[in-house]
Amino acid sequence: MLKPIIRSIRPRQWYKNLIVFIAIIFSHNLASTSAWIDSITAFIIFCLLSGSVYLINDIIDIKKDRQHPTKRKRPIASGKLKRSHASIIALILLTSSLYGAFSLNTLFGLVSISYFLLFMMYSLWLKHIVIVDILTISTGFVIRAIAGAVAISVVFSPWLVICTFLLALFLALGKRRHELVLLGSNANNHRKILDDYSVPMLEQMISIITSSLIVSYSMYTFLTGNYYMMLTIPFAIYGLFRYLHLIHSNEFGGEPEMIFKDHPTLFNLLAWTTTTIVILYYF
Repeated sequence: MLKPIIRSIRPRQWYKNLIVFIAIIFSHNLASTSAWIDSITAFIIFCLLSGSVYLINDIIDIKKDRQHPTKRKRPIASGKLKRSHASIIALILLTSSLYGAFSLNTLFGLVSISYFLLFMMYSLWLKHIVIVDILTISTGFVIRAIAGAVAISVVFSPWLVICTFLLALFLALGKRRHELVLLGSNANNHRKILDDYSVPMLEQMISIITSSLIVSYSMYTFLTGNYYMMLTIPFAIYGLFRYLHLIHSNEFGGEPEMIFKDHPTLFNLLAWTTTTIVILYYF
């Protein structure tokens, strides 16, 4: 039963929780052992918490998943993992993660609860409302970023909150566009909400969000007090344009984690991270 459990909590999706480490970088705490311990603890907690969310979501959607050509192969929908067992595991993951969250600090525990409640609302209701569905996903990334800040008791810059939200929205729109282009008339069988979207609509949204993200990140570098941060703007712009190139020419945008398979994107991400750390800590 271990393999179906691992598949159901989707560890390949846990990379999304790496965003909790943004706070430790931008708060100048990279050399702090206690900050690293708290950040790693926060990452583990959010992995467990998101695992419980995935399980509950699959339990809720079990009937729909069984009618889907791909999702019916999921452990719960296929019967490889019993619904009763999945419920118990979800409860264990949820209680242990929330206990760990409040043990870290009260504010982090409250942020963790807000994350769980948001995605419960998403699974039950919000994912069926056009535009609200992608806004909810993006808000989830913001909560992760804020959680990383409260875990180490630092104030998170409002500009970085905005940039996190816009970047998550950019990726969510790219994923929706990919689903529509790839699946065509069968898109609603994969995700019913896709009936309410169109490629031209998503293209226009992506253009707006891309522009907003570039302006917001540029404003952050202007106002951060360290003008050398403006040197990171080209990396940010290249990363966005590279992703747009991939989803248009290679139909690359199915899952955002696919960017980790693109060597130019990986090199650019490494260059941005290195440049940012050097500027923040040595200039």
